[in-house]
Amino acid sequence: MNANLIVSNILNPPVLFFFLGMIAVLVKSDLEIPPPIPKLFSLYLLLAIGFKGGVELTKSGINQQVVLTILAAIMMACAVPLYTFFILRLKLDTYDSAAIAATYGSISAVTFITASAFLTELGMPFDGFMVAALALMESPAIIVGLILVNFFARDENREFVWSEVLRDAFLNSSVFLLVGSLIIGVLTGEHGWEVLSPFTQQMFYGVLTFFLLDMGLVAARRIKDLQKTGLFLISFAILIPILNAGVGLLIARAIDMSQGNALLFAVLCASASYIAVPAAMRLTVPEANPSLYVSTALAVTFPFNITVGIPLYLYGINLLWN
Repeated sequence: MNANLIVSNILNPPVLFFFLGMIAVLVKSDLEIPPPIPKLFSLYLLLAIGFKGGVELTKSGINQQVVLTILAAIMMACAVPLYTFFILRLKLDTYDSAAIAATYGSISAVTFITASAFLTELGMPFDGFMVAALALMESPAIIVGLILVNFFARDENREFVWSEVLRDAFLNSSVFLLVGSLIIGVLTGEHGWEVLSPFTQQMFYGVLTFFLLDMGLVAARRIKDLQKTGLFLISFAILIPILNAGVGLLIARAIDMSQGNALLFAVLCASASYIAVPAAMRLTVPEANPSLYVSTALAVTFPFNITVGIPLYLYGINLLWN
C-alpha cells in the first residue's frame, strides 16, 4: 500500500481540522462550537451533496449501472446488520447488539463527502448517482435492526408501533433532506446548479472543514465511553469496516463499477451512522446503551475511515481492477 496516499489524505485541510478538534479536547482547551452551528452545517452538507447528485443524475440518466448500484447498496444495508448482529452477540446483549449492528449497516454522509473530496484531489472521476445509493442505505439498516430486536428480545411486554418505526426510518431529517435535495437537483438540472453554485460549491469545503473540526471535538469526548467495553468493541469498530469494505469492493467489481464509484461504494459499506440511526435507536430501543453505538461509530470508525480507511480501500481497488 502506498503510504503517500495516507499522508496526502491526512494532510487535507478538513482532516487536519478534525485532528485539531481532537487535540483541543486532549489538551483541555476551552474551544467549543455552539450546538446549533454543527446542526446547521450538517444540514448544509446533506443539501449540497444531494443537490449535486441530482444534477449529475440528470446527466447520466437511469441506466443498468445505476439500477445495479442502487440494488447493491440496499442489499448491503440489509445484510451488514444481520451478520454483525451475531458477531456482537458473542459479547453483548440483544439490544446493544441490534443498535450497533444497525449503526454499522447504515452510513456516514460526512465520510462519503470526505471520500468525494479525496477523489477530487486525485482527479479520479465518479458519478453523481452514488448519492442515490447514499440516500437509500440509511433507512433499511434501521428497519433490520428493529426486526432483530423484535425477533430475539425476550421481553414479552415490549411493543413496536411499526408506523412510527417506518416514519422514523424514512422521514428522519437527514434522509428527508438528502432525498428531497436529490429530487430538486433532478428537476432543476444544470440551470439549478448554475443558480446555486456559489452556495453549494464555493462554500462546500469551508463548511466541511468547520464541521470536521466539531466532529474532532465530539469524537475525542466520546473516546472515554469506550474504556468500559475493553478491546472487543474497539477491534470491532476497526475490523468490521474493513470487512464490509472488502465485501463492497467484490460486489463493485462484479457489477463493473468504475474505480471512483467503487471507492465511494466501499466507503458507504464501511462507514457507520452517528446521526440518523442513533436518533432512531434512542427512540425505539431505549434499552440499548447510546454510549456504545455512538462512541464506536464516531470515536473509532469515523476517524479510522477518513484517515487510513479511504486510502486502504483505494489500494484494494488498485489490486482488484488491475
